[in-house]
Amino acid sequence: MQTTTHLPPLSALRAFEAAARLKSFSKAADELNVTPAAISHQIAALEADLGVQLFRRLNRAIELTPSAQVLLPGLSEAFAEIRTSVGRLRAHNDTGTLTVTASPSFAGKWLVLRLYRFQELHPEIDVRISASDNLVDLATGDFDMGIRYGTGRYPGLVVEKLMENEVFPACSPQLVTDGPPLKTPEDLRYHQLIYDQGVDRDPLAATWPMWLRAAGVKDMPAGHGISFSGSHLALDAAIAGHGVVLAYSTLAAADLAAGRLVRPFALSLPDRFAYYIVTAPGALERPKVKAFRDWLREEADGG
Repeated sequence: MQTTTHLPPLSALRAFEAAARLKSFSKAADELNVTPAAISHQIAALEADLGVQLFRRLNRAIELTPSAQVLLPGLSEAFAEIRTSVGRLRAHNDTGTLTVTASPSFAGKWLVLRLYRFQELHPEIDVRISASDNLVDLATGDFDMGIRYGTGRYPGLVVEKLMENEVFPACSPQLVTDGPPLKTPEDLRYHQLIYDQGVDRDPLAATWPMWLRAAGVKDMPAGHGISFSGSHLALDAAIAGHGVVLAYSTLAAADLAAGRLVRPFALSLPDRFAYYIVTAPGALERPKVKAFRDWLREEADGG
């Protein structure tokens, strides 16, 4: 007697699934690139193994028995999952495409400004960046790598710290020269403050109230200013002269270097979060993933 853990041969299950789905031995044979006789033999062996009849053979057709109707849905789903998994593996291993997920702020203010250097080093790798704040499941294989901003606790993934931040006020240089005085932190009450909604929702993130307290500024109206849904939008608003933003050093680096932003005050706060490279276990064994990881670390070390 077969035990409940015994599985029939995979080839027989595959022949049954194709024949039952297509309702034809000959069509199943064409799909699997075998002869109809081979399909019939496999199904007969499967029926003997399971001890049930799976098809009623009619003159010019076949009909599924109740036992076959029980077996088919689970097998179809299982083979579909196998095909999907193999397809994902081939897509990532057999082509030069590298898929990376990162937040819109990091992608727009740091990654894309440097990406041309990676492409010069590795023209054979087609990099595709998905800019989204949604946390994707790297284990599914849809993405090779993620760059996440947070505490670094990502169970089940390989995590490497990429960069840390400091946080400080920044604004357009024109705001300093043409606007109300901005010589001391107390002068911020005469300027519009720019808020990042995502940061302000996190109790661990550095915020305007924290910086103002550290600078000794009291009685500043709460929520005095405008807010945006992402750090990149808040920085762009400051560049446009709409107010003073609490900038994160990693994201503001290029705009500060280009003179689009300036720091009116020296005081900065440490950021409790950092940017991390995250990959599924084993992903770094693939040369293209390792190449991009190594390049990211070199860019981060170089500023």
